[in-house]
Amino acid sequence: MKLFKVALLSAAVALTAACQTTQETTATSAQAAQQQQDLRNAELYEVHKDNRIYVFYDHALYEDFLKHGHTAYMYTRIGAGPKGETLVFGLTKHDKKKREGIPSVELLDGKLQAADDFYAEMRLHGRIYVFSTLEDMKGVRKTGEAAYRHAKIGYGPEGETVVFVLNKGNKKKYPESLVKKFDGMNSKS
Repeated sequence: MKLFKVALLSAAVALTAACQTTQETTATSAQAAQQQQDLRNAELYEVHKDNRIYVFYDHALYEDFLKHGHTAYMYTRIGAGPKGETLVFGLTKHDKKKREGIPSVELLDGKLQAADDFYAEMRLHGRIYVFSTLEDMKGVRKTGEAAYRHAKIGYGPEGETVVFVLNKGNKKKYPESLVKKFDGMNSKS
């Protein structure tokens, strides 16, 4: 009888440990999913060329596009840009079959709010515009210019002028954190 009780107690301990491990794994998975979601609305990249606006939320895909000039998977909206441009959303392999739940599409459509630490780059007219808010980015996309800015001529990775876009709230401050973020994203030290 004692042997049976010991075996039963051992089984209960093992079951409790397994449940705890499962709960920890589930919690860790949920945290990882939240971190992934946070990244998906924290960055946006655009390349304007040939009457098209190429839009990316994934930095690696954006870098690959800059290197090769195309992407394997895309979602296209003909004439949907502010001046009738075609919007071409670069898709990751994970997103290739989706028509909703794509962060770049949802950010542009207003269905997803930009993260507090939002960062964006826009390549337009041979310049790189750098943003800390989605609203500033929308304004430049619409007008082609930034009302408030700090420009660094020849500062880009290939000698482009880099325009750090400012707004009424930060127009009198040097955009130090935005410059550091740009440097980190573009391998500048």
